[in-house]
Amino acid sequence: MSDRALLLRSIGAQTRAELLLTARRGENILITLIVPVALLVFFTALGVPGLTTDRPVDFLLPGMLALAIIANGMVSLGIATAYERYYGVLKRLGASPLPRGGLLIAKALAVLALEIAQVVVLVVIAATVYGWRPAGAPLVALLLVALGTVAFAGIGLAMAGALRAEATLAGANALYLFFLIISGAVLPLDRLPGPLAALARLSPAAALTEALRAALTVDVAFPLSALLVLAAWAVGALVVAARTFRWE
Repeated sequence: MSDRALLLRSIGAQTRAELLLTARRGENILITLIVPVALLVFFTALGVPGLTTDRPVDFLLPGMLALAIIANGMVSLGIATAYERYYGVLKRLGASPLPRGGLLIAKALAVLALEIAQVVVLVVIAATVYGWRPAGAPLVALLLVALGTVAFAGIGLAMAGALRAEATLAGANALYLFFLIISGAVLPLDRLPGPLAALARLSPAAALTEALRAALTVDVAFPLSALLVLAAWAVGALVVAARTFRWE
């Protein structure tokens, strides 16, 4: 077997292991799949304050997609990686035949697979229960999902590599709740107090939500500023993660 084939086989095995470990963590399933779906169902039935459209699902679905990406890339990946470093798992994997680059690729593939499942579940529920149909530019939305994944995975890895496991656990969950409030996922940004709304527009959560919502809506100007904010966070998070990440 060639070195390349062996590397691909090792990456595939590690990706399967990452997915299996994630499936065994009940809290991961809760925050990555159940919470976004529950919020979609709850607020679609309850309504969104200040929303003028007759179809709350058109407003809520992009926000729930954004929250799913945040939960998967930042919370789930960040906390799992932090505890792997704490228990010495990363150190042992670093000494295995699988190179560290291959380990990162495996983690990225596992995150991507989970996000595909998240998107499918949310879209199927929105389409079958609430009659949502794709509009705007779905391909652009997929590119935004990829960019958002890079941004929030970078934030999660930066926290996991620089902080203690307990601090990463607390920080990732607190940051998720903060992003839930200021992202515009369930409450329009113009309903927030002025200073908080201004801060929100500089956050990756609001940028991703706003860009996804525009991409999935017909005849809405694409918010270039939101795309630039999201791209800046993606690049910045990866740079910080690369410079501060410790394997042990």
